[in-house]
Amino acid sequence: MTETSLYQHGTLGALMAGLMDGTEKMAEVLKHGTLGLGTLHGLDGEVIIVDGIAYQGKSDGSVVRLTGEEKTPYAAVTDFTPDRSIEITTPHPGDVLKETILAEEAGKNLFIAVKITGVFKKVHIRIMPKQEKPYKRLVEVSQDQPEFHQEEVEGTLVGFFTPELFQGVAAAGFHLHFLDKTKTFGGHVIDFELANGIVESSRIESLIQHFPVNDATFVDTEIDYANLAEEIQTAE
Repeated sequence: MTETSLYQHGTLGALMAGLMDGTEKMAEVLKHGTLGLGTLHGLDGEVIIVDGIAYQGKSDGSVVRLTGEEKTPYAAVTDFTPDRSIEITTPHPGDVLKETILAEEAGKNLFIAVKITGVFKKVHIRIMPKQEKPYKRLVEVSQDQPEFHQEEVEGTLVGFFTPELFQGVAAAGFHLHFLDKTKTFGGHVIDFELANGIVESSRIESLIQHFPVNDATFVDTEIDYANLAEEIQTAE
């Protein structure tokens, strides 16, 4: 049986600190999985990876399919094969589903990949607007970001649960992105409620952390991590 792994380029901590230059092509990231999330050069929107295809939710509310030539400062992806599947036939708030997933996968000490497909009573997303140098810290950017809502929308929610121990490498807790069936609405999930659908999850056995070792800015920048946990909680 093939070991399930999470491949991550860059770290959320570095992105939070303002290291927003793209340092890896999305085509390279996609070689490592079929489900995931991330952002693009200059914090330009939200990347949603569904069934091996990457899309960008843009700050004007539109969605485009990526060519693979775009560069990312931060992205996470896994070759998704579920080990748990739950059919939901009655409305479930997002917080309830999250607790259900953690209970099914037995604990909060593992990375868990998540895919929820169905009809959502509501989805509330935000999308980071593209930044120009000199970059601000992400928590400052998050204070002024477009938000969008849809109700009775069919689509797919993807992402990961990260154990508290790895806060900064990624965002501890659930980090989820959404893409609707028509590929016209998508971004970082703030809140959701599933009307009916399928909740799939997979335990992650290994973390592959990829660093942009040839990017001088990433290598040489002295990053201030003093308030990182609080900043991630505020931004997410």
